[in-house]
This record gives sequence, structure tokens and C-alpha cells, in this order.
Amino acid sequence: MTSDVGVLINTAVAILAIVVLIVRFRVNPVISLVVGSLYLGLVSKLGLDKTVETITTGFGDIMAEVGLLIAFGVLMGSILQELGAIERLVRHLLELFGPKRLPYSMALTIATLLQSIYLDVLLVISAPLARSAARRIGPLGNARMATALAIGLECGIVLMVPGVGALALSALLHVPLGKMLIWGLVLIIPTVVIAIAIMTFLFRRGFWKPDVDEQVLTGEPVADEQDEKQAVTVGGSGASTGRTDAGAEASRRTAGAGSADGAGDAADADRSETGQPPLLVLFVPLLAALLLIGFGAIAEAADWENKVVSLISDPVVALLVGLVGTCLIGRSVMGQPRVEKAIARGFKESGQILILTAVGGSLAAVVAAGGLGDILRGYFSANTVAPLLLVWAMAAALHVAVGSVTISAITAAGILAPIAPALGLDPVLIALAAGSGSLFAVHVTSNTFWLLQALMGQTTRGTLKSCTVGVSVASVVAIVLLMPLSLLF
Repeated sequence: MTSDVGVLINTAVAILAIVVLIVRFRVNPVISLVVGSLYLGLVSKLGLDKTVETITTGFGDIMAEVGLLIAFGVLMGSILQELGAIERLVRHLLELFGPKRLPYSMALTIATLLQSIYLDVLLVISAPLARSAARRIGPLGNARMATALAIGLECGIVLMVPGVGALALSALLHVPLGKMLIWGLVLIIPTVVIAIAIMTFLFRRGFWKPDVDEQVLTGEPVADEQDEKQAVTVGGSGASTGRTDAGAEASRRTAGAGSADGAGDAADADRSETGQPPLLVLFVPLLAALLLIGFGAIAEAADWENKVVSLISDPVVALLVGLVGTCLIGRSVMGQPRVEKAIARGFKESGQILILTAVGGSLAAVVAAGGLGDILRGYFSANTVAPLLLVWAMAAALHVAVGSVTISAITAAGILAPIAPALGLDPVLIALAAGSGSLFAVHVTSNTFWLLQALMGQTTRGTLKSCTVGVSVASVVAIVLLMPLSLLF
């Protein structure tokens, strides 16, 4: 029993040390996770001999499982960005659904289809378009569009393949990617719709006050010097340590977009789509990749074994098909030099995501090898606690402390992986619960928070409502929906 208490205490110290290093001393999350893993290994039964081996093995195992998936997804997103597909998509959504339904349609599209785009880049591309559309919605347009952006972006990261958080959770908890895709889709659609509806109801009841929650912008809405200093903090949703180079570049590229009036937007749309293929063509490769992965999961659930189906529905092959198709479309539309530029930018953006995901695997491996799972199996069972709430609460607490959706989801999954059997739950439920919990209370340590404030023209108070409260509502809605959904397993 004494040794069990020691393992629990040392694990708590390791997690606390990671949080303190990230939040207090501004140490890069990758370094902090490795230091925490090293400490935990040295003070556990692994000792000097096995600690480094376990860390490197856990790192390699996760890279082998999701490294190519993350890289292929980010590269596809980078080429779609270069093609201008996102701007065109938002305009078509506005034309198809009208301004009143745009918050729902835009958030759902971002959450389910555009997760291959690096988050900061996706935000700075879509925010000026959302702000322009907000003027057509009415007095609450800014609040509704900002909330929709925040909910769509953050939910997609951890609940929807190929979001980097969803890929990491799938790998750490050994969830087949097709299964994660299907059940993530089942959960994310009602979560986004219900959360936006709740926030819209609150805004209409006086929760949003334009005179103190919005600020007048002239030209491009760039954060002031003080906000930029605050933004250079640890762990945006993409686990960056400040506003990324990619985000800054995209912000420069979209300069002036937010200040155009409706006629200017229409003129820009006409010019940008001259000589362009139909919008659906640009997204066909990505849609095909997701459909192949989903089809593989359905075939597996139906016990239909076919070697050809198994090959083409393998996530690596499916996303490779999507990447090759996107490259070919990019070459035909804008030429090889711009495709190569987009790929180079994609490699730059994916580097820290890959390493962060992999060191999350290192922590999970050390936690498992240190015996925590064996100990906690004696304390937790599906009959004695509400296991999904336990998972959600752990991820939520980590996010409040660290301030990064991705880091908190990965860390929670690393802790929970060895005790997953004791919880008596399907691993996909644990992954979705951890992802839902990591959404709770996106606040001032998040890069997304400050970018959203700057690009949507809101005060800090307003961003606390649209981003912090909005995404927290989505987090709670997700776990409330997930609990009855677990009865199907």
C-alpha cells in the first residue's frame, strides 16, 4: 500500500510540475512533458535503466501511429488555404443558408470538414469573412459569429478526425481512426448546434452588450501591443507558445478583408473565382479520404473482410489519396510553384504538432509502465463512479491549469490510457470524454482567445463571453450528450 501511495503522489507531482513549467516559467510544452516524464520514470520502478527507453519507445509508437496522418492532413489544409478554398466556401455558405443560419452552417463546416487546416491559419482566414457576414445578421451578428467560430474551431480539434487532438487521442487510447471519425461526427454535430442555440438564447436575453463587448475597428483588426504581449503565452489550441508565424502570415495575407463592405466582398468573390474550378472539386480529395476511412470502419463493424477495402480504407492510404488529389488539383489551378510553397509552409506548421503529440505518447508510456493503471484498477470501476464524468473532469481541470485544448487532451489521455480497462468503457468513449473536457474554459492563456478578440473586434470582456463561455457550454453539452450515447456500447 505504501508503494501504491508513492506512485500516486509521484504521478501527481509530475503532472503538477508539467503545469507549473508551462504556466509559471513559460517552458515550451514539449520540453515540459519530457521533463515530467523523465521525473516520473526515475522515481518509479522504471529507475535509471528503463526510463529513457520507455520515453523514446512511447514517442516512437505514437509517431508510427499518427505521424503520417497529421503530416498529410496539415499538408492538404495548407494547399486548400493557398487555393483560397476557405474564403469561397464561406461565401457559398452565406448564399446557400442566408445570414441568419450562417453561424450554424459555418461552425459545422469548420468543425467537420476543415480540421486539416492549421487552427490559427483557419481563424485568421475565416474571421474577416465572419465579421463581414455579421453585419448582415443584425445587432447580435458579431457575438453570434465569434461564438460560432470559437465553438467550431475548438470542438473540431479534439472531436473530429483529422483534428490533431482527435488523432492524438485516438492513438493514445488505441481507438481505430474510422471509429473515432464516425462517433466523433455523431457527437460533434448536435454539440455544435445546441451550444450555438444556447448562446444565441443568452445573447438575446441581454447577455451580450455591444457598447462594452465590442470595439470599433479601422482597417485590419490586429491586436494592440499589450494584447500581443498577452498572446505570447503558452499553449494556444494548437499548442503553440504564442501567435504562430503561420497565423501572422495569414493575417498579413488577409489584411483589409475585414473592412470591405458587401459590394467589395462581392467584387472580390467574382475576381477570386474567375477561372477557378467548382468549389466542390477543390474539396473532393479531402471528402474522399474521410469517406474511405468511414467506410473502413463500417466494414470492420460489419465483419466484412476484403483486402482491397482494408488497403484503401486504411487511414494512411486514404489521407495519402486525399493529399495526392489535392496536389493535382492545386497544380492545375495555380501551378506547381505555389503548391510547393504551400507544402513547405505545411511542413513548418506540422513540426511542433507532431512532436507534441509524440511526447504525449512518452508520458502515457511512462505512466503505464510506472504501475498507475494497476493501482487505479482497484479504486475505479463503472459501478462505483461515473467514469465518463471522471474523464471529463480530469481533462477540464488540466485545461483550466494549462490553457491549451490540445495539451490537456493529450495529457489526460496519457494518464487515462493505462486505466481504461478499469473504467469498463469503450476507448472511443474515453477519447471523446477527454476531448470534451479539454474544451472547458478556453481563457486568456489560449492563443485562440487573443486572435479571436483581435480579428472579431471584441473587448476582453466580450471575448470571455463569446469564446470562454461559448466553448465551455459546448464542453458541457458534449458530455451530457455522450453519457446516454454510451448506452449504445
